[in-house]
Amino acid sequence: MGKPTGFLEFPRHDRGYAPVSERLAHYKEFTKPLPEDELRRQGARCMDCGIPYCHQGCPVNNIIPEWNDLVHNGSHKTALHVLHQTNNFPDFTGRICPAPCEAACTLNLIEAPVTIKTIEHAIVERGWEEGWIEPQIATHRTGKRVAVIGSGPAGLACAQQLARAGHVVAVFEKAARIGGLLRYGIPDFKLEKTVIDRRIAQMRAEGVEFHPNCHVGVNFEIDRLLKDFDAIVLAIGAEAPRPLPVPGHDLKGVHFAMEFLPQQNKRVAGEPVAVKDILATDRDVLVIGGGDTGSDCIGTSNRHKARSVTQLEILAEPPEHEDKLSTWPYWPLKLRTSSSHEEGCERDFAVATKGFTGQNGHVTGLDAVRVAWGTGPDGRMTMQEIAGSEFHIKADLVLLAMGFLHPVQTGLLEKLSIALDGRGNVKATDADYATSQPKIFTAGDARRGQSLVVWAIREGRQCARAVDEFLMGKSELPR
Repeated sequence: MGKPTGFLEFPRHDRGYAPVSERLAHYKEFTKPLPEDELRRQGARCMDCGIPYCHQGCPVNNIIPEWNDLVHNGSHKTALHVLHQTNNFPDFTGRICPAPCEAACTLNLIEAPVTIKTIEHAIVERGWEEGWIEPQIATHRTGKRVAVIGSGPAGLACAQQLARAGHVVAVFEKAARIGGLLRYGIPDFKLEKTVIDRRIAQMRAEGVEFHPNCHVGVNFEIDRLLKDFDAIVLAIGAEAPRPLPVPGHDLKGVHFAMEFLPQQNKRVAGEPVAVKDILATDRDVLVIGGGDTGSDCIGTSNRHKARSVTQLEILAEPPEHEDKLSTWPYWPLKLRTSSSHEEGCERDFAVATKGFTGQNGHVTGLDAVRVAWGTGPDGRMTMQEIAGSEFHIKADLVLLAMGFLHPVQTGLLEKLSIALDGRGNVKATDADYATSQPKIFTAGDARRGQSLVVWAIREGRQCARAVDEFLMGKSELPR
């Protein structure tokens, strides 16, 4: 490495945020990048580990130590080339990936991992600023046609790889704009949509065709796809939300997170909202679910100027610091406080919902009980209600952010007679990504279940290789 003692000389210093009062006034991104000299120092902290566990932590197998060293030495253009070898969209992951690579960093043993995500983000943004990111147009055409259904990160990564292999690729998206949940599920304050738009422009120049407002099986015939394309990729995501079947769940004011979040993204983009506005303004908001989607609901509610925001999680509160010796280099269970939590939110753990209360058909609150978790005889975690711990929370807007079960099974999957696995996902292996139907493949959350954007990119890239091999008998696309 360029600075073998860098991790001893330089402390960890990550990018910062704009003040809460400032960022709550808009929906733009609010991170403050590191200056060039500090960025190079952070790159110098990479330890030249004998085994770079960050590779194991990164689902797309980013070549992290190499581009850390290149940034340290000021070779940003080469760093960008190395970064793009494994990741089509580091501008997405540099913003919204939870950075499992940093959890796996050797320096995380002392809770001072290299700022990998920040460096990744800086590399790709420098690339855009300098004009280094250009279309990679295939030098030959195969004459094969591939349809990709769904334009989330898995679909986009798959489409881009296949286009670069020389195939004609058409992406079909049911929504008005391309991007899937990148566009409609992730708030603009975490991912401004111009970031997606510039990648779409790159892909168009590479020959990818985009067809928004095409809901395959609804306003676009499935038989037409089967006839016109040599292969089809299902990258439709896992959009079936986990329900909360308790009394009062059908009251007005109780909504799934994916009814609430896309509306705000459409408002920011100037798109019409087709149904009645769901706004948190002057409301007591209750968010059920402790993951990233719940955090996004909190940040959006605070920008709506909610009266109060409370988040409930059924699991016990995790420790603030994990036991490194039992978890590293794997992703640890620990208390995570997002920028949205810091903007204002009450959090409560080990709480189960008993039912919702209402008046005149509208939710007014939630009846809850505290629970205790233990290990059952079979070794599995079990939950028991604590007698006498019942309580009530006032709320006139409830957002259910408890995750997703599997892809929507009615409609397209049903009409294609696609086999499902035991969890309700599209049945396919990560060896060939082939479904039960000829020439139909799948990737992303539709196959593996609800997961991270970085996993979706990996799935899309590997599925593209499988499709290329199916069409051509061999593939030079990377695994």
